[in-house]
Amino acid sequence: MDLNFPHEPTEEVVAQFERDGHITLRRLLDPLELDILEPGLSAAVHRSDPNAEIPWDEKSTYDRAFIQVGDLHRFSPDARQLVFSRRLASVAAALLRVPTIRLYHDQALFKLPTKGDGGHTPWHVDQYYWPLASDRCITAWIPLVDVPEDMGPLTFASGSHRLEAGRELEISDESEARCDRALAEGGYTRASEPFELGDVSFHLGWTYHSAPPNHGEAERKVMTVIYMDGEMRVSEPANDHQRDDLRKWLPGLAPGDRAASEANPQLWPTD
Repeated sequence: MDLNFPHEPTEEVVAQFERDGHITLRRLLDPLELDILEPGLSAAVHRSDPNAEIPWDEKSTYDRAFIQVGDLHRFSPDARQLVFSRRLASVAAALLRVPTIRLYHDQALFKLPTKGDGGHTPWHVDQYYWPLASDRCITAWIPLVDVPEDMGPLTFASGSHRLEAGRELEISDESEARCDRALAEGGYTRASEPFELGDVSFHLGWTYHSAPPNHGEAERKVMTVIYMDGEMRVSEPANDHQRDDLRKWLPGLAPGDRAASEANPQLWPTD
């Protein structure tokens, strides 16, 4: 499978990533392989939806944005093939300019078609949630279906990984308003474009991003994999979310430890 074949981005691609804090690589993965994996992945996500029984009008902005299921690779063989892809991990290592890559965790983000108000993903930075000591961590955003404009593809603020205003905010209506204002005042260019099956985007933990509601007819099905430098250290948790992440994704570790629990296997290089 192409998932097992490494890929080395050009120096031009890596430089663009370093400048913008995000990049989309077209047809990085084989659409046929994703078509094969998608049914099993989707079934596992819907079996595990933690908010399936909550009425729409009782859900928070965050919960209206998507169905979120973490560590899918632990109970879905199809997810494991994607999460352990040498192709994806090799790209993560090249973009971060690090020799080794470990798994932080994975999560499925399935955005349902909009029902009235809500369903957008507010502006935020992922690393607010992560008790990790450096910025050498990166998210691969992997659509399992085509994502045209009306289905809510990601919007990135190019260069915003250098912006510190708003980093202390969890994803919420407040983060949407305050980050949107800070990004506008800073003159950051907003980049959004549709994804075809096989396209994969990568963004740094401090890159601001958002997504509009899914106005399409079907679910916007996306898998994400968060990678980190193989020498990453655990930081002192700065908020309750980071304390929760430390317990869930870095079990048994403490601040100062190398982020290499049994839940964080090395994905690149491999034997």
